[in-house]
Amino acid sequence: MSAARSVTRTQWAAITAVVLALLFAGTATVASAGRDSGAGADDRTPSADSADAGFARDMAVHHQQAVEMSFIVRDSTDDEEVRRLAYDIANTQANQRGMLLGWLDMWGLPKVEAGREPMAWMAPEAGTGAKTDGDADAGMDMGSGDHSGMDSGTGSGTDMEGMDHGSAGHEVRDGSLMPGMATKTELEQLRKARGKQAEILYLQLMTDHHMGGVSMAQGCVERCEDGTEKDLAEGMVTAQQSEMRLMADLLKARGAKPRTAS
Repeated sequence: MSAARSVTRTQWAAITAVVLALLFAGTATVASAGRDSGAGADDRTPSADSADAGFARDMAVHHQQAVEMSFIVRDSTDDEEVRRLAYDIANTQANQRGMLLGWLDMWGLPKVEAGREPMAWMAPEAGTGAKTDGDADAGMDMGSGDHSGMDSGTGSGTDMEGMDHGSAGHEVRDGSLMPGMATKTELEQLRKARGKQAEILYLQLMTDHHMGGVSMAQGCVERCEDGTEKDLAEGMVTAQQSEMRLMADLLKARGAKPRTAS
């Protein structure tokens, strides 16, 4: 009976995440079409150092690691609850990542900026910016779980491994580029884990990851100027907070708990 209830909660969270992803994908398509048509559109395109561009670049990298971890755990356990959750996270965040990178293309901005630290757009002194041939600023803040290093596994072509620290109070070490991101060591542990051990580690790492992601999304809600992007960020906050509650339940059922308070 309890198992049936758990499956129902998992399915409900999964459906919510997918619906939100489809909703915002549709919204982005409509908004993009409106901008392309030029019908009363605002000519203010985000600049390369704006919060809009910084969030799109950084969250694309952040999301890619969530996708990677989700595929790892799907090959490491037969548990249908965890496998279903991992599939839904991978599917939702891969779709959102595509939207973020698509906006950068639409704005004519680079997906990678050499010399710019992750999360610079959330620094307290940074601001929002738009280019009409102008310039702008960017920035952030936040901390997450107890991390010590990671391989982002982003496949994005970024080479940030040489950085020893980032902004927003997050220390960049062992490949953990942004708040909540797992370290190289943790990813290797996840690759080697099997069964219940893999499930617990994945749920703990993904809870930390979501905590960092929620902080970043809230930063965009406060700093970004593009309405569609702000809507997507608000949806990320809602969906990931819901998934964090679900993951806490799944950890409790396995005699474990999140590594950090949510």
